[in-house]
Amino acid sequence: MSEQSPGKQKLSTIKLIVAISSRALFDLDDSHRVFEEEGEEAYSRYQIEHEDDPLAPGVAFPLARKLLALNTDPMSPQVEIALISRNSADTGLRVFNSIRHHGLDITRAAFTRGEAPYRYIQSFGAHLFLSANPGDVTNALEAGIAAATILPSAPGKGEHEQLRIAFDGDAVIFSDEAERVYAESGLDAFNLSEVEAKNQPLSGGPFKSFLSALHAIQNEYPANASPIRTALITARGAPAHERVIRTLRSWEIRIDEALFLGGMDKGTFLNSFGADIFFDDQRRHCESAADYVATGHVPYGVKNAM
Repeated sequence: MSEQSPGKQKLSTIKLIVAISSRALFDLDDSHRVFEEEGEEAYSRYQIEHEDDPLAPGVAFPLARKLLALNTDPMSPQVEIALISRNSADTGLRVFNSIRHHGLDITRAAFTRGEAPYRYIQSFGAHLFLSANPGDVTNALEAGIAAATILPSAPGKGEHEQLRIAFDGDAVIFSDEAERVYAESGLDAFNLSEVEAKNQPLSGGPFKSFLSALHAIQNEYPANASPIRTALITARGAPAHERVIRTLRSWEIRIDEALFLGGMDKGTFLNSFGADIFFDDQRRHCESAADYVATGHVPYGVKNAM
């Protein structure tokens, strides 16, 4: 029998793999400005000159830290984070130095020197991709990977040791089939359609597999002692709530909290939940949420095709 590499042995225990771009993980605004204003050569010089200067945390940094904190047993880690970067390996040395400085257990990376990195996201087996580049996020979604564009956002309050993740429903956890009815025919038709289809589970959306991976980790713990807490925060209200509840039940996936807001602003509710990150397909909801918590825009579904 051939001997497996340590990397393969480690991956065999992983339940959740998250790919994060360097601009989502760290604050690269200054160096990105050099790239935009002066070009690649000046950017390369800048990064090499500053490669021993640690980068400040970016919007996704607190999330990454909490994800890695789930690995309480070094012999059986549950979460892997892979760095995905459009840097070259040469300019990316500053990013790896910053990872070491901040004590993040990230050992895998892909540096593509400007090329779209989505093909490597799939090769890493990622359940989720977070990036500041909307084009890369769209490519990842088209490849069947849950992905979101990290927006400039207020950091979460960080009051909880738990990892707290909040999701919109339609076009995020679920497909956009119901949202299409609303977009084409209005609220009354949407509610009628959802009542008539209350016993018919919705199809899965781009984040179903990511939610399933979180649920697999939650199942390792008693319900009242899980290090992960999830919330569905949706603009739906009664009577459109029932199909959502029955869909999650049919998937055998638990959501810890469900807020049916009937069109109310989501930002303050996310603040009350203490979300480490929130995912939504609609820009207006993302802009509201970003005032309170780290926010990822999911450019998927009918509302992003208009």
